[in-house]
Amino acid sequence: MSRPETNAETNAEPRTAMDVLLQTLDLEKLEENLYRGLSPQVGWQRVFGGQVIGQALVAAQRTVDADRYVHSLHAYFMRPGDPSVPIIYEVDRIRDGASFATRRVVAIQHGKAIFSMSASFQFDEEGFEHQFPMPDVPAPEQLLGEREIAERFLADAPEAIRRYWERPRPIEIRPVSLTHYFSRDKLEPTQDVWVKAVGKVPDERHLQAAVLAYLSDMTLLDTSLYAHGTSVFDRTLQVASLDHAMWFHRRSAMDDWLLYTQDSPSAHGARGMTRGSLFDRQGRLIASVAQEGLIRKKAND
Repeated sequence: MSRPETNAETNAEPRTAMDVLLQTLDLEKLEENLYRGLSPQVGWQRVFGGQVIGQALVAAQRTVDADRYVHSLHAYFMRPGDPSVPIIYEVDRIRDGASFATRRVVAIQHGKAIFSMSASFQFDEEGFEHQFPMPDVPAPEQLLGEREIAERFLADAPEAIRRYWERPRPIEIRPVSLTHYFSRDKLEPTQDVWVKAVGKVPDERHLQAAVLAYLSDMTLLDTSLYAHGTSVFDRTLQVASLDHAMWFHRRSAMDDWLLYTQDSPSAHGARGMTRGSLFDRQGRLIASVAQEGLIRKKAND
């Protein structure tokens, strides 16, 4: 599978960031249980972790019955992904039970595993229902959009922060508070951000789950650094996701804002622990996330 032709070669309409994401999640089947995924060329030195989670979930989904849906995944990042070469996803069909199916996926580049994930799928069932309430925060319409943030605050911001906010992304982020992004004070390790797909996500439940998994890796590890007066934009730090777990509680159509409320209960041993809850605008808890990441000062040359 060769890379798609450029817009100049095809005279096609420019692709949106969401078009690129959906194409990125549309894996090529090489053989039974074997898939290949490409990475968008956006100038990053390594593949975004949420992309690998989303692609691995798509690979696993394509080996289960269509009416089984993911309810949890548990993943480990082993090596940074190389965006210049394809990623091979190998699926192991661990078990197909009466209610649940289990899959293990290994992502491979340059002959080595860079990522592994176990995921469990279930037929829809009726059962007990309860959830924690959604935090009371301002609605996304009351907050600054990314363009307004860029116009008001980015002129004098560090280059890394400017590039982050100015790059077109398939997910828009509206932080409830901007203090974390521009302060060097030691703050509470919590944050609330509204997130929304920029563009239409097809009305297909498996794909919606993959997009949700993709965005679940955005902003999460940042929260563990706020208590220390720094951020992922600090070039003296080495910051990387180590593992990622996610539980899918309820379906989300991905056509409206979701509130991603996050906290970091602990940092120790050069690792930061973070947790997140994703609520829809109606206050339904859509998914829960937990992640531990590497956070340490880079060694001196």
